[in-house]
Amino acid sequence: MSSPEPVATRPPPIVAILRGVKPDEVVAVAKALVDAGIRAIEVPLNSPEPLESIRRLCEAYGEVALCGAGTVLTPAAVDDVAAAGGKLIVTPNTDPDVITRAVALGLTVMPGFATPSEAFAAVKAGARALKLYPASSFGPSHIKAVRDVLPKDILVYAVGGVGAANLEPWLTAGVAGIGVGGELYRPGDAPEVVGQKASALLAAWNAQTELANPREAR
Repeated sequence: MSSPEPVATRPPPIVAILRGVKPDEVVAVAKALVDAGIRAIEVPLNSPEPLESIRRLCEAYGEVALCGAGTVLTPAAVDDVAAAGGKLIVTPNTDPDVITRAVALGLTVMPGFATPSEAFAAVKAGARALKLYPASSFGPSHIKAVRDVLPKDILVYAVGGVGAANLEPWLTAGVAGIGVGGELYRPGDAPEVVGQKASALLAAWNAQTELANPREAR
């Protein structure tokens, strides 16, 4: 197998959410994800010993995957993630203080939004990638309507209830990517299981992307 490309500055299309992962398993799980082709991994801060997991994750795969934290709620937490080596800050809400701190540190920040007002507040604070959360509560038509008024260079991801079985309407709505938790990893999953799930999800993403836009399929 050829070596993975260095991590890109643009967020990859699939963000793996390892909620509940423990430090002693995070590297093996991340290896399974990276080997399958996943290039963005977050450890939510409400996981056991999250900063230690993030430190180990970034030491092992920070050069080939965009690694960091989810459920980041304060500027102090942004600092903690950066100190652990994290480059990705994902939030469930729109907090300008969190966003501006992440931007000031040169991190990739992906704040959660629900309304157009929240989306524009995030953009004003410096975010270039947003996540509709929880996506299943709003649906593809909502994300399409919000994208119609956002600057064209803003990437919008769908997170929460989006996976291999329902990609088509979200891609049609114009999402740049998705965040996936339980469909990829649940606490206690063996790395081999995670790798199988990741391969299936990436295959579904590539197939649906090809159908949606043949010339720009990844």
